Amino acid sequence: MSSYHHGNLRSSLIESGVDLARSDGPDGVVLREVARRSGVSHNAAYRHFADREALLAEVAAVGMERLGEAMRSEMATVADRDPVARAVAVLRATGRAYVRFALAEPGLFAVAFAAPVLPDEADPATPPETPASSNHPYELLGQALDQLTASGGLRPERREGAEVLCWSAVHGFAVLHLDGPLREVPAADRDVALESLLDQVERGLV
Repeated sequence: MSSYHHGNLRSSLIESGVDLARSDGPDGVVLREVARRSGVSHNAAYRHFADREALLAEVAAVGMERLGEAMRSEMATVADRDPVARAVAVLRATGRAYVRFALAEPGLFAVAFAAPVLPDEADPATPPETPASSNHPYELLGQALDQLTASGGLRPERREGAEVLCWSAVHGFAVLHLDGPLREVPAADRDVALESLLDQVERGLV
């Protein structure tokens, strides 16, 4: 059971929701249980979240943030080199980190995509509005693609919509290996397949 100090119950409830997401995925994130884990009544939880969907959205936001942190951390490991080669390596790092996070945190990864996060439901291709310092995966991917374009590695006319190509590729790869027919593939073979996928994405862009 979590303890909390006066004034930070909301944070405690979200933290409990994240713990449930990690262990049980989207179905595990319920208000009554996060309230119990935080040591309060479920009525107290309802003062901070109107319903389960509101809580799930907050936990999903944490999942996206942590996925972005993993991507940013991997991007930071790319050593200084030729500008084009560096930009390509940074882009590959975003995809590699995305898949690694999904496999390491399947429950939280699933919750990150279980709640609506797009600002315009009429246009699912519209990226979430995020501040410049955000760790949102979509923005980090966009930064990597912008860097590749600025270096001359990606022609400007091919820049538009490139996020969808890259994100679809790594997300599909992750889901196939988490819950799909490729879930029994040995880790070593999966890693080789991932690098091959990144090769194909790179060739498709440049």
